[in-house]
Amino acid sequence: MNGVFFALKGLAVFWGFLILLVIGVPVFFAMMGAGAFQLWQLDRLPFLSMQVNRIFSGIASFPIMAVPFFILAGEIMNSGMVTRALVDFSRSMLGHIRGGLAHVNIAASVLFAGLSGSAVADTSALGSMLIPAMEKNGYSRKFAAAITAASSVIGPVIPPSGLMVLYAFVMNVDVAKMFLGGIVPGLLLAGSLMVVTAFLAKKHDFPVANAKATWGERGQAGLRAFFPLMTPVILLGGILSGFFTPTEAAAVAVAYALILNVGVKLGFKLGLLKEDGFGLSGFGRILKRTAIQSGVVLLLVGVSTGFSQVVAIAGMPRMLSDLLFSISDNPLVFLLLVNIFLFIVGMVLDAGPAILILGPILQPAALAYGIDPVHFAVLMCLNVTVGLATPPMGLVLFVATSISGARFSEIVRAIIPFLIAEIAVILLVAYVPILTLGLPRLWESL
Repeated sequence: MNGVFFALKGLAVFWGFLILLVIGVPVFFAMMGAGAFQLWQLDRLPFLSMQVNRIFSGIASFPIMAVPFFILAGEIMNSGMVTRALVDFSRSMLGHIRGGLAHVNIAASVLFAGLSGSAVADTSALGSMLIPAMEKNGYSRKFAAAITAASSVIGPVIPPSGLMVLYAFVMNVDVAKMFLGGIVPGLLLAGSLMVVTAFLAKKHDFPVANAKATWGERGQAGLRAFFPLMTPVILLGGILSGFFTPTEAAAVAVAYALILNVGVKLGFKLGLLKEDGFGLSGFGRILKRTAIQSGVVLLLVGVSTGFSQVVAIAGMPRMLSDLLFSISDNPLVFLLLVNIFLFIVGMVLDAGPAILILGPILQPAALAYGIDPVHFAVLMCLNVTVGLATPPMGLVLFVATSISGARFSEIVRAIIPFLIAEIAVILLVAYVPILTLGLPRLWESL
């Protein structure tokens, strides 16, 4: 009985956070309040005065500056005709097959992932363009919204990824290796969604989007998409070669996005202004959205540094490891339990907070089981990203609902086959480490 009492006392930060979250307290204040409560329980109140300093020190870091830069780059890319170029290229390659626009939706998400690294930006940019087009082509509104939401989770998995930058910063993992480790899982997500789409296309006789494009037309579409598609190549190449750091790469992404969207002629006119223009007023709105999103993320990063210190003081990683080892010392069982836990967490918690809160708790346990830190990092990011499309609180589901006008419940029913495919990919990545570690190891050997 005493053991249970001390366990509950030691986990006060966890229970306190959940209670505050359930009653509607914002995540930032829930983390602050739970941390203060835990310190009070442990008679460590002098540490409380250090938490404010921890918040500022967590934000005042050069590596974390990559996050607002990547957010800004994604907003700029989303503002111009870059998205149209990617969709047109995907359509020229896949539009002629059965269920063509659904496949185009997935392929465009893969290409857009290399630009923004944001599931919400993907859903917003591609959804506003493809959901009406799919509906006009004969798809139901709920299916169009579901495939858009399901494919958008590819964004934070394929580099560059702001979510991976967050994890790498908080948990001190090599972000370049994480970027490389996310490529194959991201492509597997796309492949699994295309398999499901092909099955549904045959079953429900989905329409063909357009006649088969000639190789000349495909070449023209490829030229228009060439420079946007060079974004991840430039960023990854620069990081891996040591030419610039991930933070500097994010700044380069902003500069490159601006070059594309102000219509510089690089052999042809690319990245034309939107119909409503891309003047100072439009750029001001972009900066405002970036500032709001960055402020939210950076505040969470700051408070998470203090939260992780409280977690360490409470001994939660050690208690979790002891608990899991009491169940099984098999790393395969551990990975199964973690996947189940993260799937449940993804239903109610956004990806960023989930990484910041659970990373300091779960990674030490993973290391105790001998799991490679890069493998576990990519797996965790993959899990919480898929959670963005998981009801009842999946953020991209709400975005897709807003854009499409379909009922939330209808989209949830339509997305279930795609979620099953994505869960299968998560399990495959969990139990076949080479899928995440192959490219990082190949890069190390060069």
